[in-house]
Order: sequence, then structure tokens, then C-alpha cells
Amino acid sequence: MERFARFLGSEESFVRPLPTAPERRRDLQLALAWALVGMLGVELLRATGTFGDLRVPVLGEHLLVVSAAALLAWRRRYPMLVASLGSVHMMLTGMLAPPVMASLPMQVLYFFAIYTGVAYGRDRRALAMVVTGIVALMLGWVAWQFALGSGMSQVREWIGETPTQEGLLPAFTAAVAYTGLVNVIYFGGAVLLGQVAWDGARRTAQVIEQAATIHEQAGRLRDQAVVAERLRIARELHDVVAHHVSVMGVQAAAARRVLDSEPDAAREALSAVERSSREAVGQMRDLLGTLRTVEPEDRLEGSERLLGPGVPEGLGGGSGREPQPGLGCLPELVEEARDAGREVELSVVEEYPGAAAAVPAPLQLTAYRVVQEALTNVRRHSTARHVGVTVRAGRTLEVEVVDDGSPRRGTEGTGLGLRGLRERAHLLGGSAETGPRATGGFQVRVVLPVPEAVRR
Repeated sequence: MERFARFLGSEESFVRPLPTAPERRRDLQLALAWALVGMLGVELLRATGTFGDLRVPVLGEHLLVVSAAALLAWRRRYPMLVASLGSVHMMLTGMLAPPVMASLPMQVLYFFAIYTGVAYGRDRRALAMVVTGIVALMLGWVAWQFALGSGMSQVREWIGETPTQEGLLPAFTAAVAYTGLVNVIYFGGAVLLGQVAWDGARRTAQVIEQAATIHEQAGRLRDQAVVAERLRIARELHDVVAHHVSVMGVQAAAARRVLDSEPDAAREALSAVERSSREAVGQMRDLLGTLRTVEPEDRLEGSERLLGPGVPEGLGGGSGREPQPGLGCLPELVEEARDAGREVELSVVEEYPGAAAAVPAPLQLTAYRVVQEALTNVRRHSTARHVGVTVRAGRTLEVEVVDDGSPRRGTEGTGLGLRGLRERAHLLGGSAETGPRATGGFQVRVVLPVPEAVRR
């Protein structure tokens, strides 16, 4: 019994849902249609004289057909009950009106009732007991027919009073075996086909569930991509604003100090403030313009475009926008960072000629932002008099900014800049080290892997 229950799916968590209103209407239509087919079959057989002298009146024959067909109206709502009642109905009809039970429409109806019980049964362990009971009932009825009922007389009419053995088995034994084979195929086929239908529904439900899971995961990936894009833009805005505002503050302070004594120097400092403000506004316009020019579907087409080593479309120089800064812009950045009393040196080391130019644009942009953030922090938070910027290009892109100063009191930052710097490095598969040096000063070091495809 336990093995049979497992065969029927007792260990599966799948449960077929209750029928919907349209399905219940279709079941009712099926019951009405099959009642008409069954009554037509009874009338045709009765017209041929097949029924003989049945003790059941004509109205009773049709009532047997209609009552059996009525079970189909509840076949998906109460599948196991329909299968059980259909089997009992088959036995009672066989005893009261055997020709009615043996008619093709009624045989198809009983077969369909058992099939429905197996295909739609929701408690598979209870279904195993129901199917076992149905098979036991049918076998007992057949045995009773042969032992005490009309089964023997029907066999004699079939094989004759004095049969001769023409096959491997005696005629009587062959007739009984053939009857048993027909019943095994009939009931076994109904059970097997019902189980196949149930398995098909289970697999379909699994596919639908998997599709829903994939859709949900895709939605989460899209949301993560949106968050990643917002974080990237936030980092860009932080770097742009922090750097240029810091430069403007330094230049404005210098202009204020020499406004009366050196008007030309003040004028030059104010010009630097103007240039820095224009650059800041231009770069912020580029970043915000990305959001306006790239449709959400394009930006979220794949998480790789946002989370991988590339940059989203629209950042590399759309219509009317300047290209993103790279290693070639570092001299200008270093020149801006020089002010009175502070020396900034830039050194670019290449493992082979053209190594710096071969670095992909996303890595160059990240290197530029690292240097920009480090120099901004030196200007705002450090007493350094010397800053060294070193860029090494080859199998990896290494950026190192080292100063010789100490923290300036009252200028503690939020730490978001260094955090964004580390996020940039990790996003591209690299590493970042920031912190005080043992010999004094502060160090920022970022190492980014360079794709093999661009190496020599």
C-alpha cells in the first residue's frame, strides 16, 4: 500500500486546485451531453433486441444512465467520491441491468469516473486507499459472478456446452483469464492514464512556479541595478562637487587675502573659481543628462551593463556632452591641486609603451576619481606640504596617492568619500587601501585588474 501511495504521489507537495467557475460549468455541460449519449445508446441497443427480457422498465434504464452521467458534474470538485460512487453504480447496474452496464457509453463513463478520481484527487494517500477499495470491489464482484451469479452461464453460452481445446489453455480457463485480462486493462488503464494526467498537471504547476520565481528574481535584479546606478551617480556627484567646491573655496580665500595688495593675483584666483564652477556644473549636467537620455529599459536591459566592468550607455559622451575624464586629464587635476605651500607631483609608470592609453575607459574614470577624491581630502583635511600621485599601468592599474601631512583639527569628514572609493574598486574587481602611514602622512592605494584582451 505504501509503495502504491508513493506511485500515486503521496510524497509530493503538489495539490491540484479546486475547479474554477468555468470548469464547473464545463463539467455540468459534459454530464448533460453524456446523459443524452447514454440514453441514445440504450435506445439503439433496445431496438436491436439486445436487452431481451430485462426486469427493469425502460424508464429505469434511462434513470440508471442519467444517474451515472450526473456524477460527472462534480468530477473535479469531489473526484475521489465520484470515482467511488461510479464503481458502486457500475456494480449495481451490472446486477440489475447487465446490458445497460455493458453498453459502450456506460463503459466509457465508468472509465472516465475512475480516471478523474486519480487525475484530480487531492489527498494522494487517501486516493491510494480509494483505488485499492475500487479494485477489490470489482474483483470481488467478478468472482461472485463466476461463483454464484450468471457468470458461469454466460461463459457456457460463449464457449458452448461441449467446448474443444484449440489453444494453450482449456476453453473455460481461457474464458475466465480473458475476462480477468479485460478488467485489468480497463481499471489499470484508467488508473495509469489518471496518474499521467496528474503528473502532467504537477509539472505544469512547477514550470509556472519556476517562471514566477524567475520573473521575481529578474525584478529584484532590475531593482538592484537601479540601486547600483543611483549609488554610482551619487559617487560621481560627490566627487565632482567635493573637488570643485574645495578648489573654489581655496581660490576664493586666496583672492580675499590678496584682493587689495595684488589685484592681478586676485583676478586670476577668481577666474579659477569661475572655471571650476563651470566645470562642476558641466559635469553634473552630464551625469543628470544620462538619466534623461537613456530609457529605463535600456539602462536595465542587463545587470552586467550596470554592475560589470563597463559603464552605462550615455556616460561616454552623448550628444553635446564632454567625454568622461581619464588618465590623460590627471595633469590638469594635479595642477589645480597645487596652491601656496603645497607641492603635488604626478608620476605615470607604464610596463610597456602605450599601457596607460590601453586601459579601458571605466578603469581610467575610476583612477581619475580616486586621485580627485584623495587630493580633495588632502586640501580639506590635511596639513600636507607634499603629495605624490603615482599611476602604474600594465597587467593591473595601480593608483597611489601619498602625502606627508597630519589631520587638520576641526575638519573631520563623514567618510563617505573613502567609502565610495572602496565601492568603486570592488565594483571593478579591485581592492582599495586607505589609512595613515607608519612613517607619517596618509596613503590611498587602489589596484584594479586590467582585462587580458587589452594587454600586450
